[in-house]
Amino acid sequence: MPSVRLSVRLLAALAVGGAIALLGYCVYLDRKRHRDPAFRRWLRDKRRAGQSNAKAPARQLWDPEKKKTLQEFFLQEMQMGKLCLARGEHGMGFEHFTNALLVCGQPKELLMFFKNTLPPEVFQMLLYKIPIICQQLEADMHEQEVLDG
Repeated sequence: MPSVRLSVRLLAALAVGGAIALLGYCVYLDRKRHRDPAFRRWLRDKRRAGQSNAKAPARQLWDPEKKKTLQEFFLQEMQMGKLCLARGEHGMGFEHFTNALLVCGQPKELLMFFKNTLPPEVFQMLLYKIPIICQQLEADMHEQEVLDG
């Protein structure tokens, strides 16, 4: 029996020694890699590329073409909403005004304008729809974040 215990202890000592040797070799290679000028250059380039990618979406938000397109869409939806109201189609007018409110840069001012100019029933429908619009926007933004990130 003593020879079995001795072999188990010897195997355990060899396993521990092998693990320590492997760990030491990994540390040695990691230090060697970090001191290598080519690795440092590669790491610096990778960080710079990450920083430029982080700044890119901010530039896209203020794209003049996108802003112009949104303004044109806003004006078109406002005109369509007025046309539908003039024809007596309150439901369709309401939908167009909702779309205009979604892309408007100053929604509070637009709501005040709607309060003064729209028929009360259409304005009430619009007020009722605002929380639903906000939930839809949050869901869309969350979906976009998931797709981007």
